Amino acid sequence: MPTFSEADIMALVSPVFWPFLRVLAVFSSAPIFSARSVPVRSRVALAFLIAVCAQAGLPEQPVVALTDPNAFAVVLQQVVVGVAIGLAVRIVFASVELAGEIIGLQMGLNYAGFFDPSTNQQTSAVGRFFGNTTMLLFVVLNGHLMVLQAVVSSFETFPVGASAFESINRLRLHELGAVVFRYGLWIALPMIGMLLFINIVLGFVSRIAPQMNAFAIGFPITLSAGLLGIAFTLPMLDAPVVALMKLATDIFTGG
Repeated sequence: MPTFSEADIMALVSPVFWPFLRVLAVFSSAPIFSARSVPVRSRVALAFLIAVCAQAGLPEQPVVALTDPNAFAVVLQQVVVGVAIGLAVRIVFASVELAGEIIGLQMGLNYAGFFDPSTNQQTSAVGRFFGNTTMLLFVVLNGHLMVLQAVVSSFETFPVGASAFESINRLRLHELGAVVFRYGLWIALPMIGMLLFINIVLGFVSRIAPQMNAFAIGFPITLSAGLLGIAFTLPMLDAPVVALMKLATDIFTGG
């Protein structure tokens, strides 16, 4: 009767177990994958399937026994890198949603807010619209495949066995905070310029014709111009979304 030692079992399990932990951490933090509508069992099953299918493209994994003193450090590294990938992808959505919040503020629609159960916070209608549009673009532009490619490539950039704190220092995730504001303002800049021009014109009109109630006509004009501006600029949203996805994935692919 054949017998298996612990070393033999870990040699079979280790190549799949560490990628499984990293992929599962990505699915627990990345947008769409971490949605409440996605059952936990589906995430676990999909993470295991991806870990098995990605074996051909992964470098050779070190065999670390679960009783090894370094096992906890290796588990922590997989969770940290996986969560970092998910947070980097969330930057894409946060940048576009910030642009939507700024546009809604300029249009005067920020009062039309509601509680978003997916983020557990108050959000505006324009910001939520831009967020849903980004979600559709993310799928159409194969963003989910870029995320999986980043996960597979991260095993070369951040190999299994390295220190979790060393990985955090190399990721420099704190610099991604500036990316949210830079790209958010880039996306919202055309609308900000147009609505600012309309507000300046309304200011001149109120000075030239004081009998005209600028507040009564200002909101319908800015609202109509804002909706038209969104309709004209929305087809160009794919360029910043692609740039953001490339920026988020290059951190882990070594690009």
